[in-house]
Amino acid sequence: MSARPRGLTAGLLVGPATLLVMGALVAPLLLLARTSLNRYDRTQFMVEALTPENYARFLVDPFYTGVLWTTLWIALLTTALCLLFGFPIAYRLARSQSRWKSAGVLLVILPLFIGSTVRALGWMGVLGRGGLLDSAAAALSPGSSVALLYTPFAVVLGILSINLPYMVLTLQSVIEGIDARVEEAADSLGADGPRRFLHVVLPLALPGIATGAVLVFILAMNAYATPLLLGGARFQMMAPMLFREYAVNNNWPFAAAIAFILMITTLTLTAASSAFVQRRYKAA
Repeated sequence: MSARPRGLTAGLLVGPATLLVMGALVAPLLLLARTSLNRYDRTQFMVEALTPENYARFLVDPFYTGVLWTTLWIALLTTALCLLFGFPIAYRLARSQSRWKSAGVLLVILPLFIGSTVRALGWMGVLGRGGLLDSAAAALSPGSSVALLYTPFAVVLGILSINLPYMVLTLQSVIEGIDARVEEAADSLGADGPRRFLHVVLPLALPGIATGAVLVFILAMNAYATPLLLGGARFQMMAPMLFREYAVNNNWPFAAAIAFILMITTLTLTAASSAFVQRRYKAA
């Protein structure tokens, strides 16, 4: 009896799970795309049709395009800040030989055990009127007030605090895979700290930077509780607006179109940034 080819065996083992995952992923997307082409009716909520009017409404109305641009710059800014603050922390943890390294990693992981809604409520107590910062400002200078709640700063700070651990953990695992002797060799050849970082560490860490940035960017683009609680009703981002159209206005076709536009925008920017980083990594 001849041995079964390895490729066939692997296909038989992986095939059912792959089909299940693809079905669970593709079927909802197809349903979402079909729903987005329906027409909204105030009495029937949704009327079957094949019309692009929901997408046209989004693209033509300055309010909705403005919300998309707001979501984009918030996501890009928080991604850049996560990289800026996360890289030194990740590098320190990766190169640390201290017995307290595990405690440091635990401190990074610990916030992930707390839901984003709970952390957003905590920031409300810090940034709101009568909160920690406002009370401290009043104690230092009677009559002064520092109320940062319901501002873009509060939203950026909240998303940053939620997404930063993901960036740190991703970068730490990549930096630990970089042989420290490469940096020692650069140091012996006369390279100072900034040159070692720019010409040795940074090029080798580009795959981790790309992975962490993509993860943080996707989470920021789809943030719901943080912009809703810290931004207030006047500060609009895509996920809270999508929920409002679906649950409050009962405009399911338009909500489906918003979800599709958000998904396509996120995937397009993610693919473009990944391709750019890959080219830079190969060139380095």
